Amino acid sequence: MALHDDYLDYPYRRHGYDHKRYAWSMLSERAPVTWPEGKTLAVWVNISLQFYPLNQRGKPFKVPNGMTMPYPDLRHFSLRDYGNRVGIYRVLKALAAHNITPTFAMNAQLAEQTPYLVQRLKEHGGEFIAHGWNMDHLHYGGQPIEEETELVKRSVATLRRVTGQPIRGWLSPAKHQSFNTPDLLAENGIEYCADWVNDDMPYSCETKTGSLTMMPLATEIEDQFVMSQNLHSEDSWVTQVKDAFDFLLEESREQGGRLFALNLHPWLVGQPHRIACLEEVLAHISGHPDVWQAPAGEILDAFQNAAEQV
Repeated sequence: MALHDDYLDYPYRRHGYDHKRYAWSMLSERAPVTWPEGKTLAVWVNISLQFYPLNQRGKPFKVPNGMTMPYPDLRHFSLRDYGNRVGIYRVLKALAAHNITPTFAMNAQLAEQTPYLVQRLKEHGGEFIAHGWNMDHLHYGGQPIEEETELVKRSVATLRRVTGQPIRGWLSPAKHQSFNTPDLLAENGIEYCADWVNDDMPYSCETKTGSLTMMPLATEIEDQFVMSQNLHSEDSWVTQVKDAFDFLLEESREQGGRLFALNLHPWLVGQPHRIACLEEVLAHISGHPDVWQAPAGEILDAFQNAAEQV
């Protein structure tokens, strides 16, 4: 059956992308970026602090790492809770030993319910970014706009109130969005989003109220993706993180600035049998002469300053 003449006739059909969120751009063809102090590779270590409700709705899908057994699934609930009660403190100690200043992506409900944890994170030092309300309140296509508008507003406002920080960044639960999410983030004063992983450098995304920068937080090397979803061993995770770091470091020396972003979950890497693996990873990615380590907001500022100089 022959196709109708208008089959390939649709809005924004053109060379590049069929949307207006961001421009067509090949990483290898962009002007080189140099990070502060002449460094070539920026390192962003992100700590995801999450609350998984015991009685999950699973709407529109069951979030990865959520409850899987019949209610009440205390086995998995308590394992996730372990990260916020025990594992995080081992992770903080490991970060401090290697002089790494992290970014804390935190569910707003968790922040509101655990002021002692928020205070400990503030004492450690680092930037907080919004991680939605909790891991069972997802943002998704078909979600009523009024519902998502309230959810974004409540999540951002609560985290700002509890932490006392401006909250410039956002990471969606499960990295899942609706088509409205970027617009709602910008409306609530969010400057950058970590959901989209289609690059190794930040890039600008257009919204109804201005520009929102996408800060790619790599999925392929994050602990939960490698160990919990792909079911690879801890040693395999270490190897994959090291390989990714080494490759980006070399590429950054040859082609200009790159961003290495590592996402961690304390309920996984804060376990007694895994903390040594985290320490090995942190030792490998710290202390290099060409590496600049900073929280995500500082990396965004440096990127925008460098772009103005090009």
